Amino acid sequence: MTKRLSRAYTQLISGIGTLLEDARHKTVQTINSFLVQTYWEVGKRIVEFEQAGSQRADYGTELLIQLSRDLSEQHGKGFSRSNLQYMRLLFIKYPICQTLSGKLGWSHYVELLGIGDDLARGFYEKQCVTENWSVRELKRQRDSALFERLALSRDKKGVLKLAKDGHKPESPSELVKDPYVLEFLKIPEAHRYNERELEDRLLNNLQSFLLELGKGFAFVARQHRVTLDNIHHYVDLVFYHRILKCFVLIDLKIGKVKHQDIGQMNMYLNYFKAEESVEGDRDPIGIVLAADKDEVMVRYARGDLSDKLFVSKYQLYLPDRKLLQEQVESVLSEKEEGT
Repeated sequence: MTKRLSRAYTQLISGIGTLLEDARHKTVQTINSFLVQTYWEVGKRIVEFEQAGSQRADYGTELLIQLSRDLSEQHGKGFSRSNLQYMRLLFIKYPICQTLSGKLGWSHYVELLGIGDDLARGFYEKQCVTENWSVRELKRQRDSALFERLALSRDKKGVLKLAKDGHKPESPSELVKDPYVLEFLKIPEAHRYNERELEDRLLNNLQSFLLELGKGFAFVARQHRVTLDNIHHYVDLVFYHRILKCFVLIDLKIGKVKHQDIGQMNMYLNYFKAEESVEGDRDPIGIVLAADKDEVMVRYARGDLSDKLFVSKYQLYLPDRKLLQEQVESVLSEKEEGT
């Protein structure tokens, strides 16, 4: 086989491999979609059998126990009582089969059905589809109360839109979270660490950190050097946001943020705008990520930079989701004009 033929043959192998992988992916997706639709139909028949859809808890439990036993004997695995409960719940929560997403598998829906609040469930389902979350990523985002954290920065109308459409940042303020949850770093609260260790752990867990940052972030550099007046300064982390088309600079602070930290970030933003951004880029965004902050000082220090420079807290543990849910419910219970 000649060298030219060998190169062509390699391309042939590569092309066939890509074709097969694509076909396998589509096959798995089709099977998952068909399985979800089948389980929806099973749930529909169970509910209809339960006295024409009126769910009686005691009777339903006995029915599912007997049904699980008989179906398992005749058709094998997949018909445990808990699985049948989820099938039944799938029909109750999604009475129109066409509203089910063909991009999500049964495991996704089992996790989604464990979310009691309809608004939160709608949000997480939308995010799963748009951001292609795995079941593991869905669990993590739910545990970190992503919906509640995003919802608390909105009014009632904004919360309802978030639940319906998902999180689609169209401006810098919609891109930034407060707080950021970094429980995946596994740093004990009592552990004494410095900014370099925090940075190292974030980069060692870059996939999880990108998930927490949200869709559209691409890592660019760490300790990016900015030289002014022959003095070297270093931006801890630099990202580029593919949707907003701008650089996102992050500086890490393990204590309470100081006004000097905000001033330094402003300098970085001006430098990147002048020296790093190219035609088509929007103005860069800066995030000072600190363990604590004083809201009054931050407001005065940011001044008219409130749409470009942000100060967010991070926490090393999962938030109290129940407390956040109560706060969101309080927002939803307010009158439209607010109080």
